[in-house]
Amino acid sequence: MQTLTLQSPGVFATTDVPEPTPGPGEALVEVVSCGICGTDIHAYGGNQPFFSYPRRLGHELCVRVVSAPNGSDLEPGTLCAVRPYFFCGKCPACKAGKTNCCRELSVMGVHIDGGHVPRLAIDADFLHPGEGLSADALALAEPLAIGAHAVERAAIKPGEPVAIIGMGPIGLAVALSAKAEGAELVLVDRDAGRLDFASKTLGLGKAVVAGEGMAQTFRDHFGQLPNCIIDATGHPASMNGCFDLAEHGGRVVFVGLFTGDLQFDDPNFHRRELSLSASRAATASTFDQLIESMQAGRIDPTPLITHRVAFDDLEHQFAEVIRSPGLIKAVIDF
Repeated sequence: MQTLTLQSPGVFATTDVPEPTPGPGEALVEVVSCGICGTDIHAYGGNQPFFSYPRRLGHELCVRVVSAPNGSDLEPGTLCAVRPYFFCGKCPACKAGKTNCCRELSVMGVHIDGGHVPRLAIDADFLHPGEGLSADALALAEPLAIGAHAVERAAIKPGEPVAIIGMGPIGLAVALSAKAEGAELVLVDRDAGRLDFASKTLGLGKAVVAGEGMAQTFRDHFGQLPNCIIDATGHPASMNGCFDLAEHGGRVVFVGLFTGDLQFDDPNFHRRELSLSASRAATASTFDQLIESMQAGRIDPTPLITHRVAFDDLEHQFAEVIRSPGLIKAVIDF
């Protein structure tokens, strides 16, 4: 069985690996489709934190069950999303149900090998069936779950004024979930094309170009500053700026990250009595709730897909795909 491995920044290699043999509690699955995410792109470019080479990429996965372990409700042929975050189950975070921030969290395609392979053996508890959903929708469940978890962390209420900064795939995922929760959204980015896509194509909210004067633009639109700011840029200047954009008594959630330190004005932070939260990955319950929202038609991620590539062509076309004009989300077809 052939697999594709990122040997070093910018260098893929095709290698032969044995067919997987499921262990106790594991299902044998075949990969149907896989999204290309920012982690893959940063790893290819050599600037992904917490990453080592060689590594098989791929964690935005839709798989088809070939065989399931004894006692499982999964049936052969079932399409599933994969929750690619493996946790220890023993640390304080895991015991509290926050498995997404386990001390020893291992993410497929980052800390351990991922889904750029035709077949996998995987713990059946990490498979989330999605009856009636397409392979494309299930492949995007993972990034959408990240967005949904950020919205959970933000505790958004219907009708609440919310600003989402950064209209990349994760920011769009946040916006889809926030809109499904009934928030009134403004969408912020420097890129006019991304803003048009979010505001006009997806109809998620009012587009605002990032830069000077954003606070006044928010006041003009909402009659106040946003109660909640969710920053998905992973850019220190943008993240630092959030403390001046949230309303008094408001919340700031960081779903993007960078390698380095953040600094902010402490008197301003205290005067506004802001609540600051990080958001990492997602839990099993978030995956299940997200899939239910997709099945009910409250969230449709498929318009995010702007590019496709066959797995057999990925080694030679990856660089071209990730640099394509207008790229929002590319999906690999197996």
